[in-house]
Amino acid sequence: MFPLVKRGYCSALLALSLLGLLLDCTHGTPAEDEDYYLQEILNREHYYSIPGLEEPLSYTEGPEEAEPPVGGGRGPVTGKKEQKGKKEKERHAEKGAAEAKTAKNGNKKAEKNNKKGNWKTPNGSQEGESHFVPVREECPPMGLETLKIDDFQLHASTIKRYGLGAHRGRLNIQAGIYEDDFYDGAWCAGRNDPLQWFEVDARRLTKFTGVITQGRNSLWSSDWVTSYKVMVSNDSHTWVTIRNGTHDMIFPGNHEKEIPVVNEFPMAVIARYIRVNPRSWYENGSICMRVEILGCPMPDPNNYYHRRNEITTTDNLDFKHHSYKEMRQLMKVVNEMCPNITRIYNIGKSHNGLKLYAIEISDRPGEHELGEPEFRYTAGSHGNEVLGRELLLLLMQFMCQEYLSGNPRVTRLVEETRIHLLPSVNPDGYEKAFEVGSELGGWSVGRWSLDGLDIHHNFPDLNSILWEAENRKWVPRKVPNHHVPIPEWYLSDNATVAMETRAVISWMEKIPFVLGGNLQGGELVVTFPYDMTRSQWKMQEQTPTPDDHVFRWLAFSYASTHRLMTDASRRVCHTQDFAKEDGTINGASWHTAAGSMNDFSYLHSNCFELSMYVGCDKFPHESELPEEWENNRESLLVFMEQVHRGIKGVVRDMQGRGIANALISVEGINHDIQTGQARDRSPRCERAFAFCVAVLEILSNSDSGY
Repeated sequence: MFPLVKRGYCSALLALSLLGLLLDCTHGTPAEDEDYYLQEILNREHYYSIPGLEEPLSYTEGPEEAEPPVGGGRGPVTGKKEQKGKKEKERHAEKGAAEAKTAKNGNKKAEKNNKKGNWKTPNGSQEGESHFVPVREECPPMGLETLKIDDFQLHASTIKRYGLGAHRGRLNIQAGIYEDDFYDGAWCAGRNDPLQWFEVDARRLTKFTGVITQGRNSLWSSDWVTSYKVMVSNDSHTWVTIRNGTHDMIFPGNHEKEIPVVNEFPMAVIARYIRVNPRSWYENGSICMRVEILGCPMPDPNNYYHRRNEITTTDNLDFKHHSYKEMRQLMKVVNEMCPNITRIYNIGKSHNGLKLYAIEISDRPGEHELGEPEFRYTAGSHGNEVLGRELLLLLMQFMCQEYLSGNPRVTRLVEETRIHLLPSVNPDGYEKAFEVGSELGGWSVGRWSLDGLDIHHNFPDLNSILWEAENRKWVPRKVPNHHVPIPEWYLSDNATVAMETRAVISWMEKIPFVLGGNLQGGELVVTFPYDMTRSQWKMQEQTPTPDDHVFRWLAFSYASTHRLMTDASRRVCHTQDFAKEDGTINGASWHTAAGSMNDFSYLHSNCFELSMYVGCDKFPHESELPEEWENNRESLLVFMEQVHRGIKGVVRDMQGRGIANALISVEGINHDIQTGQARDRSPRCERAFAFCVAVLEILSNSDSGY
């Protein structure tokens, strides 16, 4: 037994010792956010709650937190090439070697710490100051934009309403025109205070390397976050703020609502959960964000969920984004591999003087064969919709390889069809989007031609000419219901017509195409004519063509063989669930657009043209290309095969001579076709699809048994 005084003395001494030990153990660890515990209490209290009508909290960031990151933090990046030159790589390699040399002692200490098991994780007990020079790692987007991250992996502190919930906080997500409770263009917090957060659950340990942010997509509101902190966790309860030395990093956010801004961490952080904590925002707006997370999943052989859902490809193709020069070189390589079935040519030039290259795939390239239908795929009329361009480059490689290996399906296509692939209608726009990079172009950088025109909707409006003539009973006496002529004003030099559009029209008139598809991006749906509403002031209206049943079949042939388009369980890309309509829609019932390529092709030629929107992400990261190829490969082949679903033949006179420009009408279809003139001066008639279906219907209902 110790005396009471001594016991009290010892107790005080023990307490002081423990306090000193505690202070020593926590030396060098990231200090908790000053509002952290209060934040956690409030967050649990109103998790997913919708705030009432109480007054919003007013908060002004102190001057300390308004400063940019200190030290090794990287500022916002608004432009970045994915493809780096050889010289640049060598320069970075030399720089990395120099840094490694100067940090020799620090690296030794880091190695020593790692041997003791001091790998930095958010909830680790040894979170002391690091003594090694961080090496910045680059990871691809995790997939908020591409929908790889599902809605159940996204959480938020509060929401303004359901349509502005965490599930809408995806990079480049678009709001509906009328912005209702279901489809708004961002996550918006229910309160404007620094306690709000947006959280992503990666469902596995992930190496996080950066964050990309945007403001709210809206025609009526201006909302964006101007600075934020980032926190990580392994259990969603204990959070560690990313720091730069002894200070919490405040990352600069956006200055407007559409241009993405990327911030890369000074070093990669391994965790399962990541939160973005807005610290300041546009003074006249609210806390609203669209986000993408950069991260690499850590290897986990026991993760059955990931392995079961992983998409791989066995095709040995060049999965990368190609610059204009690289595209041209790739087409040359394909031509050299398969010289007997391919031919490269150009249909004209862009505004900037770049040639619009196409490749022909046929058993007799450069020659139209009587009775062999002409087919075309085009892509890139919107320069920032890059996936279609890469799919066509992959398709030409695939067909060459499979033909050489004796694939009977591809061989039959090559021998019985003359296929034309035009991968880049708008190379000028693509170069602008490529310069910025796959995640940083927003929704519109590179979309238009260099003279500011939307090429896909820059064709003559023949719909209005035909419909006015029908209203006046001028069809077919004064105005034909097919091959509607281009108005003279459109052909004048002063007309607002892109050089690329004129080149495509000349190409259409030169080659007697029967079926075509133009690949676009930003959605998962196939659209078919008409694209323009017949009622003048309506934005949406079902406007079918006389061959509507054929167009619907063609659209369904692509959508039904795509891996995702008709999947009823998939999440909508933006605002409309096209899977309910079997992944297809009449263009005018979606949104009206005058002068579309599809309507012009149908009314001015014999060609049936459709638009394939092949992915939610217009410009997916390079790592996504193999999966996107698997999603679309079968559809691309099946749609080409539909060119043979018709009656094709030659119209001859009594002496057996071919008749050029003969008119063919089918009862019940108010859209005629016209025979063409082949290069060998043998007139031909190729009436695909509608002619076949209509004739079969007529014959099957005929009493004569013809």
